[in-house]
Amino acid sequence: MNNMTTMPHTPILTATARRAMIDSQLRTSGVNEEYVLARLLAVPREDFLPANKASVAYIDRAIALGADGHLAAPLFYGKLLMEAAPGPQDRVLVVEGGTGYLAELLRPLVADLTTVNAADGMNAAAAATYSLIVIDGAIEQLPDTLTAQLADDGRIVTGLLLRQVTRLASGRKVAGNVTLQPLEDLGIPVLHAFDVPKGWTFA
Repeated sequence: MNNMTTMPHTPILTATARRAMIDSQLRTSGVNEEYVLARLLAVPREDFLPANKASVAYIDRAIALGADGHLAAPLFYGKLLMEAAPGPQDRVLVVEGGTGYLAELLRPLVADLTTVNAADGMNAAAAATYSLIVIDGAIEQLPDTLTAQLADDGRIVTGLLLRQVTRLASGRKVAGNVTLQPLEDLGIPVLHAFDVPKGWTFA
C-alpha cells in the first residue's frame, strides 16, 4: 500500500521549493552571484512543464519532455547565466531547449532577446547579429549559421558534447572565428540537431 500523499502545488510550496533549490543545489556548487540567484528564484520552473511533470520541477537533474525537448537541471542554468554575464546592453539570441525557461530567465537582464528552436539555430541563415548567444543544451558542433550571427567580440555560452561527456563551454568571436573552451563537466541534455553527421564506414 502506498502511504505517500501528493502535495498540491500552491504558490507557497513552490516558492519554498525554489528557495531550497537555491540553497541546496546552487550555492553549494559555487553559484552565488545575486543576479543569477534572483532570476532563478523569481521564475517558477513548474510553469514551463506539463502538469504531470510539475511535481519534479525542482529535482537536481534534467527533465525530459520527449519530442518537446527538455528542462535542464537548475545547476546548468545557474552556471550558464554566471558564465554569460548578461548586461543591459546585450542583444541576445537564445537557442531553445523547448520550454522557454532560459529566455524568461534572461529577458529582464538584457536589451533585446530573440529565440529560435534548435533546428532553426542549426540551419537558418543569419538575419541579425547578437552580442551574446546562449544555447539551452549540449551541442556536438557549432554551425557556421550561429557563428555568422555573433557580432565581432561577441560571446557564446553553451553545453558541449565531447567524447560522450557534456561540459559547459564558452567562446568569443575573434577574426570571424569562434573556438569553444570547455569549462567544467555538467549533466546537460544533448540537442541532437547539432550532431556531427556520421560518415559512411566500409568493412
